Amino acid sequence: MERRWGITVPLPGLPLADQRELIAELPDLGYTDVWSAEANGTDAFTPLALASAWAPRLRLGTAIVPVYTRGPATLAMSAATLAAAAPGRFVLGIGTSSNVIVEWWNGIPFDEPYKRVRDTLCFLRRALRGEKVTEKYDTFEIKGFTAAVVADPAPPLLLAALRPGMLRLAGREGDGAIINWLSPQDVRTVVPHVHGGGQGKEIVARIFVLPDVDADTARGVARRQIAAYLNVPVYRAFHEWLGREELTPMWQAWESGDRKGALAAIPDSVVDELVVHGPAERCRERVQEYVDNGVTTPVIALLTQGDPAAAVRALSRR
Repeated sequence: MERRWGITVPLPGLPLADQRELIAELPDLGYTDVWSAEANGTDAFTPLALASAWAPRLRLGTAIVPVYTRGPATLAMSAATLAAAAPGRFVLGIGTSSNVIVEWWNGIPFDEPYKRVRDTLCFLRRALRGEKVTEKYDTFEIKGFTAAVVADPAPPLLLAALRPGMLRLAGREGDGAIINWLSPQDVRTVVPHVHGGGQGKEIVARIFVLPDVDADTARGVARRQIAAYLNVPVYRAFHEWLGREELTPMWQAWESGDRKGALAAIPDSVVDELVVHGPAERCRERVQEYVDNGVTTPVIALLTQGDPAAAVRALSRR
C-alpha cells in the first residue's frame, strides 16, 4: 500500500478562494491526500472539487459526510459526480455524525445510527455500481433509483467508526474505517476491531496538529477543541470505552453548566495525548507513531491561527 500523508481541507485561516496556490503545492511537499469534513463550515464536496482541479495528483476523501443530512440518492449522486470528475482518486467516507449536527442543526431525528450507516452503505454499494435499487431497508426505503452518472471505478466506501460495533462493520462491509480524537496508543485498541471484519482495510485517522507554538498556547487551543468535541455523547462514550477516566471531571463540570470549569479540568496529559503540538519535526514524528500503530492514511487537521502556509510546509514529507 502506498505510503500516504494527508491534510484536511479547506485549510484554516485562509479564504477558500485564496487556497489555490497552496493546495497546488501540496503534492510537491509530499502530501498525497486531501480530506474534507462537514459540520458547520464548508460542505464536504466543494473543497474537494476545487482541489481536484487545482492539484490533479491528489487523492480526495470525505471524512465524513453524514448519512442523515442528505437523502440516500442525493448522497449517491454527489459521490458519483466527484468520482467521475476525478477517476480513481476519490474515496467516500460516511458516518453518523452526531446528535448535535443531525438533530440540533438540521432538525432530523438521530435514530438508530448503526442501522442508518449500515443501510446507507448497502444502498451506496449498489447505486454507485449503476444498479437499479428497489429495496426496503430498516431505516429507509428506495423505489426504483438508478444513478445516471456511474464512475469507473466506483469509489471505495469507508465508515467513520469509534466503538467495536461500527469498527467491525467498517471492516466487514466497508473498505475501511475513519477514526479521530484518539492517541497513537489508542490506535492499537481500535484497529484490531476493523481487521476482525476483514484484512487489508484502510485506516484513515484525522490527527489534530498545532506545530511550532509554545506548549501553553497549544494546550489552550487544544482544550477548547477537546471540550467542544468530547462532551458530545458519541465521543464521550468512545473515551469511556477507551478507559480515559481522567476526563470524568470535565464531563461532570460540563453537565453542570460550568464551561470554564470543564476546560480547566482537562489534564495536560490528555491534551498531549490527543493533540500533536511542539516543534514541527517532533510533530511529524508523532504523526508517524499513528502510522506505526496501524493507521494507513494519516490526515493532519491543522489547528493553527492565521495564514496556514508555514505550518503546511513545516509538516511536509519532502
